[in-house]
Amino acid sequence: MPLIVRAFPVTPGQEDAARQFAAELTGSRRREAEAFYRRFGIQRESWHLQDTPHGTWIIAVTDMSGEPAASGQAYAGAQAGFERWFKDQVKVMTGVDQDTQPLGPPTETLLDVTLADTDVSVSP
Repeated sequence: MPLIVRAFPVTPGQEDAARQFAAELTGSRRREAEAFYRRFGIQRESWHLQDTPHGTWIIAVTDMSGEPAASGQAYAGAQAGFERWFKDQVKVMTGVDQDTQPLGPPTETLLDVTLADTDVSVSP
């Protein structure tokens, strides 16, 4: 399955809004969020808030069952209901317009390590 990793800059002062957005997706809007993720072939998504010397970032990791480019294109074109609300929240918190960057800011994979199903030990 394709793995998509993105980093979204958090607009200064929007850190609590990001936490609230995530809480809504797992709370009051959970069913809508689950249906939304299914519509776009998302099997798993996790968000990670990271404070850096260059500001706060949300690192999003998405595991998809389909083709990311096709799903991204469909998502970019979605304008109704939950999708519009979701994109509007992302834009307020990060400044990223998912109508034009549906998969978020572009990334380049520098390292991707997969270990075999064997015991691995690391010595100091």
